[in-house]
Amino acid sequence: MGRIPLDWTNRLKIAAGAARGVAFIHNSCKSLRLIHGYIKSTNVQLDKQGNARMSDFGLSVFARPGPVGGRCNGYLAPEASEDGKQTQESDVYSFGVLLLELLTGKFPAKVKTEEVGFGALLDIPMWVRSVPRKRWTLDVFDWDLMRHKDIEEEMVGLLQIAMTCTAAAPDQRPTMTHVVKMIEELRGVEVSPCHH
Repeated sequence: MGRIPLDWTNRLKIAAGAARGVAFIHNSCKSLRLIHGYIKSTNVQLDKQGNARMSDFGLSVFARPGPVGGRCNGYLAPEASEDGKQTQESDVYSFGVLLLELLTGKFPAKVKTEEVGFGALLDIPMWVRSVPRKRWTLDVFDWDLMRHKDIEEEMVGLLQIAMTCTAAAPDQRPTMTHVVKMIEELRGVEVSPCHH
Protein backbone atom coordinates (compact mmCIF):
# COMPACT_ATOMS: atom_id res chain seq x y z
CA MET A 1 0.00 0.00 0.00
CA GLY A 2 1.31 3.42 -0.91
CA ARG A 3 4.14 2.12 -3.07
CA ILE A 4 4.51 2.65 -6.79
CA PRO A 5 4.94 -0.66 -8.62
CA LEU A 6 7.89 -0.85 -10.99
CA ASP A 7 7.38 -2.54 -14.32
CA TRP A 8 9.90 -5.02 -15.67
CA THR A 9 11.59 -2.59 -18.06
CA ASN A 10 12.33 -0.16 -15.22
CA ARG A 11 13.56 -2.92 -12.90
CA LEU A 12 15.92 -4.18 -15.57
CA LYS A 13 17.09 -0.61 -16.25
CA ILE A 14 17.76 -0.12 -12.51
CA ALA A 15 19.67 -3.42 -12.33
CA ALA A 16 21.84 -2.52 -15.32
CA GLY A 17 22.52 1.04 -14.13
CA ALA A 18 23.41 -0.02 -10.59
CA ALA A 19 25.66 -2.78 -11.95
CA ARG A 20 27.48 -0.26 -14.15
CA GLY A 21 27.99 2.01 -11.14
CA VAL A 22 29.50 -0.72 -8.98
CA ALA A 23 31.62 -1.98 -11.90
CA PHE A 24 32.92 1.57 -12.41
CA ILE A 25 33.99 1.75 -8.75
CA HIS A 26 35.67 -1.67 -8.94
CA ASN A 27 37.54 -0.83 -12.14
CA SER A 28 38.45 2.82 -11.55
CA CYS A 29 41.68 2.03 -9.69
CA LYS A 30 42.99 -1.50 -10.20
CA SER A 31 45.88 -1.13 -7.75
CA LEU A 32 43.59 -0.20 -4.83
CA ARG A 33 40.76 -2.67 -5.56
CA LEU A 34 38.14 -0.13 -4.49
CA ILE A 35 34.85 -1.34 -3.04
CA HIS A 36 31.47 0.27 -2.54
CA GLY A 37 31.02 -1.51 0.80
CA TYR A 38 27.44 -0.42 1.40
CA ILE A 39 25.30 -1.77 -1.45
CA LYS A 40 21.59 -1.82 -0.65
CA SER A 41 18.41 -0.65 -2.32
CA THR A 42 18.24 2.65 -0.44
CA ASN A 43 21.65 3.53 -1.91
CA VAL A 44 20.36 3.22 -5.47
CA GLN A 45 19.11 6.64 -6.52
CA LEU A 46 17.17 7.35 -9.71
CA ASP A 47 17.61 10.46 -11.82
CA LYS A 48 14.71 12.15 -13.66
CA GLN A 49 15.07 9.72 -16.57
CA GLY A 50 14.94 6.70 -14.25
CA ASN A 51 18.65 5.90 -14.58
CA ALA A 52 20.15 4.25 -11.52
CA ARG A 53 23.04 5.87 -9.66
CA MET A 54 24.89 4.37 -6.71
CA SER A 55 25.16 6.59 -3.63
CA ASP A 56 27.05 6.33 -0.33
CA PHE A 57 30.20 5.04 -2.01
CA GLY A 58 33.07 4.97 0.46
CA LEU A 59 31.04 5.38 3.64
CA SER A 60 32.00 1.90 4.81
CA VAL A 61 35.51 3.18 5.65
CA PHE A 62 34.00 5.29 8.45
CA ALA A 63 32.33 2.31 10.09
CA ARG A 64 33.82 0.62 13.11
CA PRO A 65 35.94 -2.44 12.43
CA GLY A 66 34.46 -5.84 13.14
CA PRO A 67 31.22 -7.56 12.16
CA VAL A 68 28.88 -5.24 10.27
CA GLY A 69 25.64 -7.22 10.24
CA GLY A 70 23.37 -4.44 11.48
CA ARG A 71 24.49 -1.86 8.93
CA CYS A 72 23.42 -3.80 5.84
CA ASN A 73 20.74 -6.20 7.07
CA GLY A 74 20.38 -9.00 4.58
CA TYR A 75 22.80 -7.61 2.01
CA LEU A 76 26.07 -8.61 3.62
CA ALA A 77 28.11 -11.51 2.27
CA PRO A 78 28.58 -14.36 4.75
CA GLU A 79 32.34 -13.84 4.96
CA ALA A 80 31.93 -10.09 5.58
CA SER A 81 29.41 -10.60 8.36
CA GLU A 82 31.85 -12.95 10.11
CA ASP A 83 35.06 -10.93 10.00
CA GLY A 84 33.88 -7.46 8.95
CA LYS A 85 36.30 -7.39 6.00
CA GLN A 86 34.63 -6.31 2.80
CA THR A 87 35.98 -7.00 -0.67
CA GLN A 88 34.91 -6.62 -4.27
CA GLU A 89 33.56 -10.16 -3.99
CA SER A 90 31.40 -9.16 -1.01
CA ASP A 91 30.14 -6.20 -3.07
CA VAL A 92 29.10 -8.69 -5.77
CA TYR A 93 27.18 -10.71 -3.15
CA SER A 94 25.41 -7.56 -1.91
CA PHE A 95 24.56 -6.64 -5.48
CA GLY A 96 23.08 -10.12 -6.00
CA VAL A 97 20.84 -9.57 -2.97
CA LEU A 98 19.78 -6.24 -4.48
CA LEU A 99 18.80 -8.09 -7.68
CA LEU A 100 16.79 -10.58 -5.63
CA GLU A 101 14.98 -7.69 -3.97
CA LEU A 102 14.12 -6.25 -7.42
CA LEU A 103 12.81 -9.65 -8.57
CA THR A 104 10.89 -10.74 -5.48
CA GLY A 105 9.63 -7.43 -4.13
CA LYS A 106 10.73 -8.65 -0.69
CA PHE A 107 12.97 -6.85 1.75
CA PRO A 108 16.12 -8.95 1.99
CA ALA A 109 16.72 -9.09 5.76
CA LYS A 110 14.62 -12.15 6.46
CA VAL A 111 11.90 -13.94 4.51
CA LYS A 112 9.25 -16.03 6.21
CA THR A 113 8.82 -19.42 4.66
CA GLU A 114 6.58 -22.33 5.51
CA GLU A 115 8.44 -24.82 3.30
CA VAL A 116 11.44 -25.05 5.61
CA GLY A 117 9.49 -25.18 8.83
CA PHE A 118 6.66 -23.34 10.48
CA GLY A 119 7.51 -19.67 10.52
CA ALA A 120 11.18 -20.18 9.62
CA LEU A 121 13.13 -17.07 8.64
CA LEU A 122 15.79 -17.25 5.94
CA ASP A 123 17.90 -14.63 4.23
CA ILE A 124 16.68 -14.00 0.71
CA PRO A 125 19.36 -15.98 -1.22
CA MET A 126 18.80 -18.97 1.06
CA TRP A 127 15.03 -18.65 0.64
CA VAL A 128 15.24 -18.57 -3.18
CA ARG A 129 17.53 -21.62 -3.12
CA SER A 130 14.94 -23.43 -0.98
CA VAL A 131 12.22 -22.96 -3.63
CA PRO A 132 12.22 -25.64 -6.35
CA ARG A 133 13.13 -24.11 -9.72
CA LYS A 134 9.83 -25.18 -11.31
CA ARG A 135 8.01 -23.05 -8.68
CA TRP A 136 10.03 -19.84 -9.17
CA THR A 137 7.33 -18.21 -11.27
CA LEU A 138 4.64 -18.88 -8.68
CA ASP A 139 6.57 -18.50 -5.44
CA VAL A 140 9.59 -16.26 -6.01
CA PHE A 141 8.78 -13.47 -8.46
CA ASP A 142 6.95 -10.33 -7.35
CA TRP A 143 3.27 -10.61 -8.25
CA ASP A 144 3.40 -7.12 -9.77
CA LEU A 145 5.69 -8.57 -12.46
CA MET A 146 3.39 -11.43 -13.32
CA ARG A 147 0.96 -9.03 -15.03
CA HIS A 148 3.50 -8.37 -17.78
CA LYS A 149 3.65 -10.70 -20.77
CA ASP A 150 6.67 -12.40 -22.31
CA ILE A 151 9.19 -11.52 -19.60
CA GLU A 152 9.50 -14.82 -17.75
CA GLU A 153 12.66 -15.84 -19.60
CA GLU A 154 14.34 -12.51 -18.76
CA MET A 155 13.20 -12.74 -15.13
CA VAL A 156 14.63 -16.25 -14.81
CA GLY A 157 17.85 -15.03 -16.47
CA LEU A 158 18.20 -12.16 -13.97
CA LEU A 159 17.40 -14.55 -11.11
CA GLN A 160 20.18 -16.87 -12.27
CA ILE A 161 22.59 -13.90 -12.35
CA ALA A 162 21.53 -12.99 -8.82
CA MET A 163 22.08 -16.56 -7.62
CA THR A 164 25.56 -16.61 -9.20
CA CYS A 165 26.37 -13.32 -7.45
CA THR A 166 25.26 -14.75 -4.10
CA ALA A 167 27.34 -17.92 -4.31
CA ALA A 168 28.58 -18.89 -0.85
CA ALA A 169 32.22 -19.04 -1.94
CA PRO A 170 33.63 -15.61 -2.89
CA ASP A 171 35.81 -17.07 -5.67
CA GLN A 172 32.69 -18.51 -7.34
CA ARG A 173 31.13 -15.04 -7.82
CA PRO A 174 31.53 -13.18 -11.13
CA THR A 175 33.22 -9.79 -11.40
CA MET A 176 30.93 -6.77 -11.65
CA THR A 177 32.12 -6.19 -15.22
CA HIS A 178 30.86 -9.68 -16.07
CA VAL A 179 27.60 -9.01 -14.19
CA VAL A 180 27.02 -5.88 -16.31
CA LYS A 181 27.60 -7.91 -19.47
CA MET A 182 25.21 -10.68 -18.36
CA ILE A 183 22.44 -8.22 -17.45
CA GLU A 184 22.75 -6.35 -20.72
CA GLU A 185 22.72 -9.60 -22.70
CA LEU A 186 19.25 -10.34 -21.30
CA ARG A 187 17.85 -7.85 -23.80
CA GLY A 188 20.78 -7.63 -26.17
CA VAL A 189 21.67 -4.12 -25.06
CA GLU A 190 25.27 -3.09 -25.70
CA VAL A 191 27.10 -1.06 -23.09
CA SER A 192 29.53 1.60 -24.17
CA PRO A 193 33.21 1.08 -23.20
CA CYS A 194 33.16 4.06 -20.83
CA HIS A 195 30.96 2.08 -18.44
CA HIS A 196 33.58 -0.62 -17.90
